[in-house]
Amino acid sequence: MSSENADVVGGHGEPVWDVVVVGAGPAGAMAAYAAAVAGRRVLLLEKAELPRYKTCGGGIIGPSRDALPPGFELPLQDGVHAVTFSLNGRLSRTRRSRRMLFGLVNRPEFDAALVEQAQKAGAQLRTGATVSRVEQHGPAVPDRRTVAVVLADGETVLARAVVGADGSAGRIGAHVGVKLDQVDLGLEAEIPVPEAVAEDWAGRVLIDWGPLPGSYGWVFPKGKVLTVGVISARGEGAATKRYLEDFIARLGLAGFEPSISSGHLTRCRADDSPLSRGRVLVCGDAAGLLEPWTREGISFALRSGRLAGEWAVRIAEANDAVDARRQALNYAFAVKAGLGVEMGVGRRMLAVFERRPGLLQAAITGFRPAWRAFADITRGSTSLAGIVRSRPMARRALEALDRARPPRTGADRARAAGGEAATGEQDADGARVTS
Repeated sequence: MSSENADVVGGHGEPVWDVVVVGAGPAGAMAAYAAAVAGRRVLLLEKAELPRYKTCGGGIIGPSRDALPPGFELPLQDGVHAVTFSLNGRLSRTRRSRRMLFGLVNRPEFDAALVEQAQKAGAQLRTGATVSRVEQHGPAVPDRRTVAVVLADGETVLARAVVGADGSAGRIGAHVGVKLDQVDLGLEAEIPVPEAVAEDWAGRVLIDWGPLPGSYGWVFPKGKVLTVGVISARGEGAATKRYLEDFIARLGLAGFEPSISSGHLTRCRADDSPLSRGRVLVCGDAAGLLEPWTREGISFALRSGRLAGEWAVRIAEANDAVDARRQALNYAFAVKAGLGVEMGVGRRMLAVFERRPGLLQAAITGFRPAWRAFADITRGSTSLAGIVRSRPMARRALEALDRARPPRTGADRARAAGGEAATGEQDADGARVTS
């Protein structure tokens, strides 16, 4: 606890934490780490017991690696030096690199290691703590500098600032009023395979541009387990399930029993969606921060989590609502100036990809600069936004495709704009999902 508020307690003797972080995924762990490194008293709340499984390919690209705490050792299962690209199973071609393109991790191990790093920095962890709501006014709140985090068992935790990292269907995003304009359904299977099969995939991933608009599939090798998944717009649940089944069969993996089969909804924020409310910030999936085209979320979680932790410290130090608001706006500006720009380019790329997946396949497998751009992005030496900004040919090509793009309606993509709670529910087309 910071020295200036170490003696402050609530009306019933509760201690007031400087920062409470809700959710112990990559975004929450990074937020807790950043606030704890600054010397603040930090409580990290997680509803599950760690480690826990999350539906995720587990690809760690350059921006993810660069955002990790100093000295953090990635629990890599494999390093990727080759990528096979295919167009719904056709026109398969493999591109290789002498340098590693990106790494692969199992999310339970990766998330647990990040939480451990936050704890080493001084954050305290509580698992099995489900948050039911957040209050910034009312009898549970002792003063205007305090936020009350109310747990499902009725306990109230007090904080000077709260960071919501509890996922896209979490309580904190709802409190802030996060708005979403793209919802996609990802389905995934963890498939144990014999050693001979595993060796064939070692160091190589497959990316398959799928049959549905904006869809694609992947195979990520992790030792003797292959992570196989597909993603497409929500509302196409039955077709997405068929795509995964056909994809697995086409790969010759249908005879192996998955150890885990799961689904997840990914949600992208609308441009005008808020990132804060009062002394409460949101980051990662809770803020709808992910790359709209690839739906890559780990790097967005790590980077926004670090920013949220740093700005939560400033909000915790704010003595009045005006100063707290100023710091929250600074956080929003930092997110939009970096991650927001990348999301804008990603939306444009998704619109092109939905109409012309074959164009992307031809470019990345047959045009050396396109492959180099892919490699540079995955290694972290540039980004989609950086390529469009710094390479005139890429900028002109994207602008030409933008001009050729016909007006899009809701019928073009089955994308939800509200984002109903999805835990334990079924997608409209029958695919079971979790959030």
